[in-house]
Amino acid sequence: MSQFNVRESINIPYFDHDDSSLKNTIKNSSARRNISPLRFAVRKTRNILLARWSYACPLNSLRIKMNRKRGVSIGHNVYIGLHTTIDNAYPEYVYIEDDASIAEGVQIIAHSNPYPHFQNIVESSVAPIVIKKGAWIGSGSIILRGVTIGENAIVTAGAVIDKDVPDCSLAQGNPMKIITDYSALM
Repeated sequence: MSQFNVRESINIPYFDHDDSSLKNTIKNSSARRNISPLRFAVRKTRNILLARWSYACPLNSLRIKMNRKRGVSIGHNVYIGLHTTIDNAYPEYVYIEDDASIAEGVQIIAHSNPYPHFQNIVESSVAPIVIKKGAWIGSGSIILRGVTIGENAIVTAGAVIDKDVPDCSLAQGNPMKIITDYSALM
């Protein structure tokens, strides 16, 4: 059970960027989220600015504050390394519990939004990512949508995580493999 009220996965429309004008792009995107175009534009601009500032901010406390303002749920005593990217479109689907540590250069991607011609191959959806209490994510890892990283789990550097990692387990590689369960040592 997460310390946060975790959102449900949802299907989203396939990518429909309108090259004719920025106005049409904002109109289409705001309609998908059921909010006004002005509110969407302000929210998107704010999200992008906070994400960019957080990405290069030298102080962890400010990185945490900026990501919270974007909608990321973050517990206490969390570390987020420099150059970490947390989903640019759906940051509210990312949950980082107490005492978690995310090294630099990690990518956390809560959605997949391909072009319509891939609809028979890839689902267009957003799904929560939960990084549980005490988890440690190594540098350069990629965490994909719908994944839960268990309590006190370790994800090694450069791993691509596309399925859940159990509590007190070490996950590594691409494709990801669970290498060991060290719960007896905890």
